Formats: sequence, C-alpha cells, structure tokens
Amino acid sequence: MARHVVNSEPNTVTDVFSNEMAPILTMASGDELQVRSLDASGSMEKHSFPGDKVPMMIPGRRGHCLVGPIEVEGATAGTVLAIKFKSLVPEDWGWTASAVLDNSLNQRLGILDAGPRWLLWSIDVSKGIATNQFGISRSLAPFLGVVGVPPTATGEHSTVPPRTRGGGNIDCKELVAGSTLFIPVTVPGAMLCLGDGHAAQGDGEVSGTAIECAMTSEVVVNVIEDPPVEGIFAETPAGRITFGFNPDLNVAMSDALNAMVTWMTKIFNLDRGEALALGSSLVDMRITQVANQSFGVHAVLREDLIR
Repeated sequence: MARHVVNSEPNTVTDVFSNEMAPILTMASGDELQVRSLDASGSMEKHSFPGDKVPMMIPGRRGHCLVGPIEVEGATAGTVLAIKFKSLVPEDWGWTASAVLDNSLNQRLGILDAGPRWLLWSIDVSKGIATNQFGISRSLAPFLGVVGVPPTATGEHSTVPPRTRGGGNIDCKELVAGSTLFIPVTVPGAMLCLGDGHAAQGDGEVSGTAIECAMTSEVVVNVIEDPPVEGIFAETPAGRITFGFNPDLNVAMSDALNAMVTWMTKIFNLDRGEALALGSSLVDMRITQVANQSFGVHAVLREDLIR
C-alpha cells in the first residue's frame, strides 16, 4: 500500500470535471491519499476581513477549486470507488456568504436588495470550534463538500450540481471522518476530484455556502464490485445513507428513499413493502442541500435504534 501526498498547486487543481484531462497522479486500489485543498474559491491568502478579495489559485475560476483528477487503477465502469475519510482537518480560518446568487430562494427570502453578507470565521482545531466576527461560535464537524468523478460525456462539466452517478458537490454534513462514501465509476480510471472543505454546515446549506475553508484530508480509496444498491451511498457515524439528486425535490426524495428501501430488503431480509414499513420508524429523510441547481436529499438509516 502506497501513500500519496498532493498539495494545491496550479498543476494539481481543476475547476471542472472532465474525462479528457490527464491525471495528476495514478494510485492503486487500497492506497492512502493525503490532499491539501484550498477553500472553494481557491483563496491563496487568509482573508483579512469579511468579503476580502485575495489572489485565487485559478484566475477566472468557473467552479470549485478541486484537487485532481486522480486515476485509480482497476476502476472501470460497473465498479465503485469506496472512499474512506480517515481524517479531515480544517485550517485556521473560513468564510460564509449569503445573497450572492439571484435565485428563487434568495428572492423569496427578500435578501437580495441589501447585497451579499459575509461571515469570517476563526477556526480553533484544538478546541473544536469556529467563531465569527460577531462572537458567535459553533462546534466543528469538518467534511469535504465535493467528492466526485466526471460524467461519461466528453467536454468540461460544471462542479456545481451533484450528479446521480458521478457525485461531486454532494454537500452532506454526515461525511465526517470515519465515513466511507461509495461512488459508481463512470469512466476508466475514475478520475477522482475532491475539495471544497467545510469546517461545519447545517442540513440544507441554506445560504449556498458552509464554513468554507482549506482542508487537509486523509483518505483511503478502494475499488469494489457488487455494491448493495445502485448510485451513491455512504456508511457514516450517523448511520447508513442513500442519496437522491434532482431539480425536483420530490424526485430527489423518492430516489433517496427508493435506494434505502432496496438496501433494507437486503439488510433485514424483507420484501419492499415490509422494508418501507420498517423504514417509517428507523429512517430519517433529510434535505442535504438546496443551493446547487439539483437539490439533494439523503435517507439515514439509524441503526443505533435497532435492538
């Protein structure tokens, strides 16, 4: 088992998904990977005040500043990447913004006329808290917002919407250290990209940003076959998770629930109706994010409730 270390540099970052880019490195299944990603904007300097404009890693950036693509040997269509998050350590500052986009949610909330608002956070990893300029603190729960592989179609694809098979901008706050995220492989070598560190986030990511920060992540990547369900799923400290992504929130919800019901038939040896009935007492349906063009919903199977 090899260990690879990658920093964010001009030749190791991307702001799009594409299966036509050359990999920045090739790793074997089972290898460890340590990545230092910048914040989603690719800030190369610490912000001095809320909304500070600093040099960016990718001038004219179109999407998230991600590390990749990374080729995984043995990853072919029909296999699945199992990405285990061993550790996720944010750097000492981060930011959150609202009212940046003129979309239907911000229009309904009536916040666009006053313009964007910014929080600048000081992050204390040793104490496990982040504190903003108003003196408001919250506990840290770091994870990566974007982990994904490119679509099968050629060309460049936005990092903003999460995709049912390739993943990407999932923004699920439960993908903390100790979790394993499973993503179907779409192209030879997988061409994994990851970044968009979040020191903490609530379900929904309601302003469109979390506590955006640089992050050092240690992961182990394995190629597996015969997953228990199709699509993207995860095993986390909060429970087993299935996902749905769609511009229609109802469709995203039913896709996440459908995958969870399928998984439960195998876990508990039940038919689908029985699994759904059991799910009504064990499964939480949560809105992952409402900010990324395609809504996210995740179903959480609370196994800690089972006796």
